[in-house]
Amino acid sequence: QVQLVESGGGLVQTGGSLRLSCAASGEISNYVMGWFRQAPGKERESVSVIMWAGSGTYYSDSVKGRFTISRDNAKNTVYLQMNSLKPEDTATYYCTAKRSLLMDKFPPSAYDYWGQGTQVTVSS
Repeated sequence: QVQLVESGGGLVQTGGSLRLSCAASGEISNYVMGWFRQAPGKERESVSVIMWAGSGTYYSDSVKGRFTISRDNAKNTVYLQMNSLKPEDTATYYCTAKRSLLMDKFPPSAYDYWGQGTQVTVSS
């Protein structure tokens, strides 16, 4: 069983930065960790993915160059550094985990575990 707890969301002005954290409990060495987001009235979309072991990462085109995903194996924590935030980044952000030795842009239904979500609001 894996539990994921997000933190770090909040209200920020356009152009500002936030860092989201996802603390994971349980054995996740063979997992892919991802960040999704969902805005009101929109589908849940993949933002970024990282392999727990290895160097593979994925970013959606909408965040590439602005967001950086990273992990701290010793702390069992995944981070999403978000810079140059835009109002369209406003959403609830979810941390996810999928048991996989391969990294891909998996759909939401493929993930095994989800955090409770953290709200990010970017004011214009």
